[in-house]
Amino acid sequence: MLALTTCLSGIVALSVPQTVFANDAASSHSPLKATSHTTQAKKVSAKKSAPRSTEAASAESVVVLGAGAARETQTISRRAIQEMTPGTSPFKTLSKLPGVMFTSSDPLGSYEWSQQIIIRGFDQSRLGFTMDGIPLGNLAYGNDNGLSIGRALETENNGPSTLTQGAGALGVAASNDLGGALQFTSVDPTKKFGVDVAGTIGSASTWRTFARINSGELKGGGRFYVSYNHQDANKWKGDGVQVQDQANAKYIQPFGEHVKLTVFGDWSKRKENDYQDLSLAQISKYGYRLDNITGNYALAKQIATAYQNGTAFPSSVENQDTVYYNAAGLREDAMGYGRLDFDITSRLKGFVTGYGHTNTGEGAWVTPYLATPAALGGSPLTTRTTEYDIHRAGFIGGLTYKIANHTIDWGFWFENNNFEQARRFYPLQDSGAPSSIHWYQGNSFYTQWQSTFNTKTYQVHLGDTWQIMPALKLTYGFKSLIVDNSARALSGNLMGTPTGTTYPSGSLSASNGFLPQIGANYRINQHNEIFADYARNMAAFDSAQTSGPFSTTTAGFEVLQKKLKPEMSNTEELGYRFHNRTFQASVTGYYVEFQNRLLAVTQGVGIQGNASVLSNVGGVTARGVDVAANWKFARNWSLFASYAFNNSLYDDNVYADGVVSARIKGRHTVGMPSNLANVELGYDDGAIWGNVLMQFQDKRYYTYTNDASVPANAVFNLNVGYRFQSQNWFLRGLDAQINVTNLFDKKYVATVGSNGFVNSDPSGTFQTLQAAAPRMVFFTLRKHFD
Repeated sequence: MLALTTCLSGIVALSVPQTVFANDAASSHSPLKATSHTTQAKKVSAKKSAPRSTEAASAESVVVLGAGAARETQTISRRAIQEMTPGTSPFKTLSKLPGVMFTSSDPLGSYEWSQQIIIRGFDQSRLGFTMDGIPLGNLAYGNDNGLSIGRALETENNGPSTLTQGAGALGVAASNDLGGALQFTSVDPTKKFGVDVAGTIGSASTWRTFARINSGELKGGGRFYVSYNHQDANKWKGDGVQVQDQANAKYIQPFGEHVKLTVFGDWSKRKENDYQDLSLAQISKYGYRLDNITGNYALAKQIATAYQNGTAFPSSVENQDTVYYNAAGLREDAMGYGRLDFDITSRLKGFVTGYGHTNTGEGAWVTPYLATPAALGGSPLTTRTTEYDIHRAGFIGGLTYKIANHTIDWGFWFENNNFEQARRFYPLQDSGAPSSIHWYQGNSFYTQWQSTFNTKTYQVHLGDTWQIMPALKLTYGFKSLIVDNSARALSGNLMGTPTGTTYPSGSLSASNGFLPQIGANYRINQHNEIFADYARNMAAFDSAQTSGPFSTTTAGFEVLQKKLKPEMSNTEELGYRFHNRTFQASVTGYYVEFQNRLLAVTQGVGIQGNASVLSNVGGVTARGVDVAANWKFARNWSLFASYAFNNSLYDDNVYADGVVSARIKGRHTVGMPSNLANVELGYDDGAIWGNVLMQFQDKRYYTYTNDASVPANAVFNLNVGYRFQSQNWFLRGLDAQINVTNLFDKKYVATVGSNGFVNSDPSGTFQTLQAAAPRMVFFTLRKHFD
């Protein structure tokens, strides 16, 4: 094991200093007794002669390329996350890793309607996400089983984030990780008292405030922090705001040397006005700045009246879908967990976690397709909502036993999720513009549909890591997964009069008792290693009216119920890693078979909210290569680069009643570029730091037949900062940074598929594209008090 220790120490030596609050500590998943990171941070902060020294800044690497692992994996340090503008989604930081395609139409990547992450051709609905081991669900916009990481954890409290591109580990609490897993962590409270405050201002009238208090170690050994932030920004085009309030709290209490309790709580309330979904034809005619006309209620009414009466549209618009008056997303979440870690013996360790999450959500869209009744206001417009309510609770536990050269791991996960969803319409007055963003409660006049869903998830796993010889390690095991879905469609009503429902009630189950994984890592010598692995995974069905099997018609569901199969993936990887004191690199080739693919084809424009057409349509075969390198080529200078080639092709045409309805065999999968590349040049001397990142995305298709696509783009981002090196009370612990997104102000399409995908769009009129934000600048000041 001496050689392995030397290899790992070589990676740590690649540390590139990054700015961070002085008292940030390790994540909650550090070993029970391993407090070395926290202790080291405490010792560093105690060196008053150099409170922001290079030594402190170099405590962790920017990117660690998974040395010793039996699969492709990378970890992004929390300091790399802190380099970004506060409030930036950690997905944006992770997007520089090989094989990761992340886009959003806002500069911070936090606007959820446009968030899109695809890894090796698998979109976010087929990836696993956790925070401190707690499942975050599938991260769909209308999420039925979780919440986004931006609503679960303040960015200032992010610990290291780990990406596994091929398949998540056996114990990952996710029922849909066909294409990999992203595991986020929260920082622990420190053993020393401290207060952190920060303020950010920037383009689009952005401002953000943050404060956190660490208690330090209390009598009895416990410690905690509480934090709060408020973020407010205008949209970069059109009228509207994106506002979020959030609070986190975390408490750690050791009970002797062998038991530790961790409690975490999160509350978030987010309100965001939407950017309009665009088509290629609209971009060509109106440009990228076309947006909702929230400031012009009179024009919105004229458009709706023309559509409803069949008269001419105003000269500035083509039809009722050219522009909409307004749209917004509103989410309020409360999430918490309690985790107990315990050492039963020196060989046997375990943990058990209980968690809960509640969510109230609403997606609002002012629609010209239905007028407000005269008795309720008479506007030719109404506000159409999709309303969400999540109540989920679960338990996760595990045991680890070490014997001889084996480390045996067993664990379980159970979750019960009750989800309610409804489509309602609210009246608008003919005179006087409505409030642009607020909760609509208690005065709907039409419920188009409403349904309740229950999902029960049962997962167990058993695995072993066998150190066959000092240079050879084998990991193997399996998990069993059962997910039971049930739905009950309730009748709608129009002004108190019941109406029939066209959506299904019933149940489905996805189960597989043997989902194996096996991998090996062979250390050739001190600097070189090879690895190989295989994993088989299954994805459960969605329980929602807007996605999955229950999103189709009753008749369609009755057909699906008899023959629908859960999606499956088989992933094979072969890779090589090199690491020494100044350089680390990895190359991974992969082959993935994606089976029983579920295809949901959008019917009509998104604002109509029509039922989708869903079916099993064969498979996808993906082949590709991921390459990453991190080079400390001179004192204080570093270079990180990654490249990914992905060739994901549909295996089959789509059939309807025995006839080909879409000839997509051999076509590229939607949304995923064939080539991705990132190059980041960084500098850090302990006081001055900075980096410039270039990200390249190849062209992306948004139709299954590949007859419509958006062109490739290359975008640059700049981050620079200064850590004050002074004993002066005011300057000690003070950081300043400037972030510039889209440095050269490039105009391009950020997100494709915001309204779903279609078979073909020869005229380029399908509105499912989001324009990228222009160049934007942000300035942040941080101060630590101890």
